[in-house]
Amino acid sequence: MSLYSVRTVAYFEAFKGAIAFLVATGALSLLHKDVHKLAIRLVEHAHLDPAAKYPGIFLDAANHLQDSRILLLASGAAAYCLIRGAEAYGLFNERAWAEVLAAASAAIYVPMELVGLYHRPAWLGLIFLLANIAVVAIMVQALLRKRAARRGAV
Repeated sequence: MSLYSVRTVAYFEAFKGAIAFLVATGALSLLHKDVHKLAIRLVEHAHLDPAAKYPGIFLDAANHLQDSRILLLASGAAAYCLIRGAEAYGLFNERAWAEVLAAASAAIYVPMELVGLYHRPAWLGLIFLLANIAVVAIMVQALLRKRAARRGAV
């Protein structure tokens, strides 16, 4: 595993942070708007039957979405964006704390993805599982390489 692998993970984390930024921005744009009306227009635009199961669930959720929940969603997405941005910055600058954060944050998802694959096998779930295992392996290898370099310098 090389510096390029760590940089690839840094780009991946920056990308996830950018997506979270877009989610936060999109959520904030819904403040003080009639979200239910917007949801109905979206369902109609997609030519879906509003009485069908999933569009109905979507419309019901939109009907119960309040400004405080939208603000909470946007705040959570913004916090996630900041964490991913800090992690990407740390990885680009070869900081050990960022490598630990990246390994830990990827490792957290592995058990959940395994359970998800057990209950509902899907290619996308397998891809996410393998990506997170790869991130953990890359970060652990980078940390071990740093530890070995420090021992050699002492």
